Amino acid sequence: MPDADPILLELYRHRFEGIADEMGVTLRRTGYSPNIKERLDFSCAVFDGEGALVAQAAHIPVHLGAMPASVKAARAAVDLWAEGDVVVLNDPYAGGTHLPDITMVSPVFVGPREGPSFFVASRAHHADVGGMTPGSLPLATELVQEGTIIPPVKLYDGGTRNDALFQTLLRNVRTPEERRGDLAAQRAAHSVGTERLQALTEAHGPDEVTTYARHLQAYSERRTQAALADWPNGTYTFADELDVDEEETATIRVAAMVEDDTVAFDFAGTDDAVDGNLNAVRPITQSACYYVVQGLTEGEIPVNAGSFTSVSVMAPEGSLVHAAPPHAVAGGNVETSQRIVDAVLGALAQALPDRVPAAGQGTMNNLTLGGTRADGSAFAYYETIGGGMGAGPDTDGLSGVHVHMTNTLNTPVEALEQTYPFRIVAYRLRSGSGGAGRFRGGDGLVRVYELLVPTTATMLSTRRRRGPWGRDGGGPGAPGRTVLVHPDGHEEELPPHVSRTLPAGSRLRVETPGGGGFGAPTGEAPS
Repeated sequence: MPDADPILLELYRHRFEGIADEMGVTLRRTGYSPNIKERLDFSCAVFDGEGALVAQAAHIPVHLGAMPASVKAARAAVDLWAEGDVVVLNDPYAGGTHLPDITMVSPVFVGPREGPSFFVASRAHHADVGGMTPGSLPLATELVQEGTIIPPVKLYDGGTRNDALFQTLLRNVRTPEERRGDLAAQRAAHSVGTERLQALTEAHGPDEVTTYARHLQAYSERRTQAALADWPNGTYTFADELDVDEEETATIRVAAMVEDDTVAFDFAGTDDAVDGNLNAVRPITQSACYYVVQGLTEGEIPVNAGSFTSVSVMAPEGSLVHAAPPHAVAGGNVETSQRIVDAVLGALAQALPDRVPAAGQGTMNNLTLGGTRADGSAFAYYETIGGGMGAGPDTDGLSGVHVHMTNTLNTPVEALEQTYPFRIVAYRLRSGSGGAGRFRGGDGLVRVYELLVPTTATMLSTRRRRGPWGRDGGGPGAPGRTVLVHPDGHEEELPPHVSRTLPAGSRLRVETPGGGGFGAPTGEAPS
């Protein structure tokens, strides 16, 4: 392969990233549910013909680090690809993460090659895919309770839809028209990605375009290795806890081993998979590790397959961070991923004390609400709620933001109240919830929902027993709280994981954690 022209390399970086970005714009504009069009809970990416990541849009970290596993599973399931094919999947044990995240993979044919030269992929969180409770994040103990399981299978074969599969999927969800619209939006995004890649190769030739995809991956590999070479060699360990229920916790242990221009993360000693839904599949653990390395390597390095070649992850099979069937996994994607990040950052803080912040809120505060409107139609709502960011070595943490493995917006109050039979009666910062320190942790949020019809509410959250840790003498952030205000005004604090059917007039008050502080407050010595 000839050497890359540096100007062309930069051009192709932005060309490939621009295609992924435009896919995301299309998905947002054509999406049907507020979770897609308002919260932007989706991701898009471009892969080469071998299934290696070429470019990703700046969407959801927990999606994109795991999407290569989806493309790998799709390629393994299809013997012969054709123009117009679309593979769909959500099975966490066959390329997925958790069931609401439905992934699509499409081949892109350019030039004289017999097989695909590229693949485009999208992953979108669908607000309901069946299961025990509306929103499909139930307090389950096995995967089949969480919703419809889709192995890698062609939804479109040569452009022709598999109507039997399509109708089966719609029949097994509470909001079929919403799912129909969001699935169509994903396919529309793929059409745009395919058209843009084909236009790029028509303009510059398939050989140049495919060659520069490889050049870009090699460039990211070199840049990542150079960045890791500046990290001090050594083995750095850390452990952090995850709320399993009101009394039980599970521990995630990690050893970060830096050697020359590589880093390996070993989760030996992490607790076994739990009976609930907080188990993470291996791609989630890899995604969290990749995210941390991305964030701590200085310089703007393009994110693609080359970014990950110097990062290895070892996770004991059957553990909380490498669950095996039939364990439930809905919360592993959203909650355990956050704690994996906290543990990895805690380990690397010993190697890179001037780069690693205190712990952020460490939870996504997952709330699902569902039931039947007054007109008899079903609804299902899902949202993650922001909180406090951990303070850094030289700055306060941000308040009221999503941190680490989620990168969504909130659902605007106007859009929420127009779509669902509940309303927001308060939405504000949780003043004083950030940890004290030379630099304060960011404050969490308070968001209060008033239910206008009987509604099944499910909350999946952590950092309710202990707040996010501070660094170098900084104080912890305040733990989160979920409070049910009954119609008669009586208040009841709810456990971290809870699912109940509530009468109209009930209010749910979610108080999210603050971030940890950094450094001892002025006049105090570090503890």
